Amino acid sequence: MIAVREAWIAGLFGRAHWGRNLVSGVIVGIVALPLAMAFAIASGVKPEQGIYTAIIGGVLVSLLGGSRLQIAGPTGAFIVILAGVTAKYGVDGLQLATMMAGVILFLLGVTRLGAIIKFIPDPVIVGFTAGIGVIIWVGQWKDFFGIPNIIGEHFHEKLVHLVQALPNLHVATTLLAVGSLALIIAAPKLPGLKRVPGPLVAMVFATAVQSAFHFEGVATIGSAFGGIPQGLPELALPDIALPRVIELIGPAFAIAMLGAIESLLSAVVADGMAGTKHDSNQELIGQGVANFVVPLFGGFAATGAIARTATNIRNGATGPLAGITHALTLLLIILFLAPWASNIPLCALAAILFVVAYNMSEVKHFIRMVQRAPLADVAILLVTFSLTVFSDLVIAVNIGVILAMLQFMRRMASSVEVQQVVEEELENELRVNGQTRLPPGVLVYTIEGPLFFGAAETFERVLAQTHTDPRMLVIRLKRVPFMDITGLQTLEEVIQQLHKRRIVVKLCEANRKVLSKLDRAGVLQAIGTEHYHDDFAAALASNGAS
Repeated sequence: MIAVREAWIAGLFGRAHWGRNLVSGVIVGIVALPLAMAFAIASGVKPEQGIYTAIIGGVLVSLLGGSRLQIAGPTGAFIVILAGVTAKYGVDGLQLATMMAGVILFLLGVTRLGAIIKFIPDPVIVGFTAGIGVIIWVGQWKDFFGIPNIIGEHFHEKLVHLVQALPNLHVATTLLAVGSLALIIAAPKLPGLKRVPGPLVAMVFATAVQSAFHFEGVATIGSAFGGIPQGLPELALPDIALPRVIELIGPAFAIAMLGAIESLLSAVVADGMAGTKHDSNQELIGQGVANFVVPLFGGFAATGAIARTATNIRNGATGPLAGITHALTLLLIILFLAPWASNIPLCALAAILFVVAYNMSEVKHFIRMVQRAPLADVAILLVTFSLTVFSDLVIAVNIGVILAMLQFMRRMASSVEVQQVVEEELENELRVNGQTRLPPGVLVYTIEGPLFFGAAETFERVLAQTHTDPRMLVIRLKRVPFMDITGLQTLEEVIQQLHKRRIVVKLCEANRKVLSKLDRAGVLQAIGTEHYHDDFAAALASNGAS
């Protein structure tokens, strides 16, 4: 269900809820202002484009998403991908890729694939978010220290050049940045500033100092971008051409997948904090519409913002009215206060991103996982982290997920047991049938676990190596939840080998799905349909005579 409709039915737009939602929305809008500008600049676009993204994306996700408390806008997780797309394809290419990502997200929601995103393992998520945090942190050194533009295509090249350039840092810029960083960290602990967002305090402080002293060489929004225009831009379509669309399919999928992960993680966090329940598919639909529309008004990729959503809930929000108010707050700021933005120092925004990068990296959680997680999970975490930093985020996530899948299949395969059942274990079942021993020449094997391609080799090895050739072999399938085609083919091959040794093979106790697959794959025909039995007693009673 669309969150806004659910909230309406629940009465969350009633007057009793106005106060807390309006207050929360204003607070989140103020928190979002410096972040939106900082994320935009770091993504290679103008600061006002980050505000446009937060306004339009925030409204659409609040109205059409699946989480009633979600706050959407530009986020730090996107910076690495978006900066790369902007550098390679330009702002127009970034906007077209965002629109394409919107279509992909919409289709994921319509086809009800939202739940699949939840299966990405924690080591992969922690690995790539920590990697993004490191890239953002190092990427802001230039503005934080006032260092000239650094060349270098790869992370390690840029890092080396940045370290070499540190002795040439701009003193005034660095001092202003350090002061801003200290305020961001200290503001929540200072009397009278506890309820004022730290990033806003730092931005106002740095802007006031620069406006008063006009330090030479300190880069500001005015000097770098010519200030921020008042109002929203006019509707404009990016250049859409088939060759361009084909070229941007890869970046669009990367934006869509990361957007889906980030949004659904944020919705899960909101559910945990507020006791709500989001609709993951509707959330992807809302995110898809937002990302398709936002570029038409000068914005870029938007997604659910975990920190802003948490701030929204902590300040008493109960429904989408807070998200809508957050967007209206930003609209009023850009309409009436835009001229004041010219003196905002870029180093103050860099300091804000330093804190964002630290929070994203979840250093304590990362270290705890390295110390406590199983060795295979630690390896997946470190591989994903390393590839994110030194190679590419998309490659990192793909390889991380593949490694996690292989590890999962290895664990599943090792959990499958194929073993001979001795008479002592069958004593109770035999007594029910009026027997004390298994019939002469009869062996019983049981399979416990899914018979899939990862476990096929174990199954084949155990069944093909019976120590003596019995007259009849009974295979119990009661504890096999499913079989794939490899398992079915392996079973058929083993049956054929046993038939060549003149051993009668009987199958029994398969569940409905497994039985259907045995029939479709021709395994029942291979043993003879008279040699399949619904229960173990019937298999023993037939005694291989037929």
